[in-house]
Amino acid sequence: MPTITRFEEIEAWQTARELTRLVYSLTETGKFSRDFGLKDQIQRASVSIMSNISEGFESQTQAQFIRYLGIAKASAGEVRSQLYVCRDLEYITQEQFDTAFAIAEKASRQIARFISYLESHPQSHKIREDAPEYEV
Repeated sequence: MPTITRFEEIEAWQTARELTRLVYSLTETGKFSRDFGLKDQIQRASVSIMSNISEGFESQTQAQFIRYLGIAKASAGEVRSQLYVCRDLEYITQEQFDTAFAIAEKASRQIARFISYLESHPQSHKIREDAPEYEV
């Protein structure tokens, strides 16, 4: 595995970003846009996937990173569960459900594989450079 130097390079983060864009798009229409509780919860859960991957990547240890990835994976499960509610309430079509569910499942699988990789290679590979360079 090549060295990852920025969280934006992590495939699971990219997939979570795609899911978040879709969730926000779905929640802006029809009855869904007026169900403030569910709308807020599914948006927060999708953003949580991205946020925990990036926060974990920027953390100080590999153990912390793995912990944050676990939280991100749990949030992906939360999104999948909420999608069932959305479908049951007919806020989204079956096609929309299938698309969003598949992306959430993909993110979950990617995170699980990343966790497995990190656990099987404890500190043997650098996740990122010691001193990331940021231009301001």
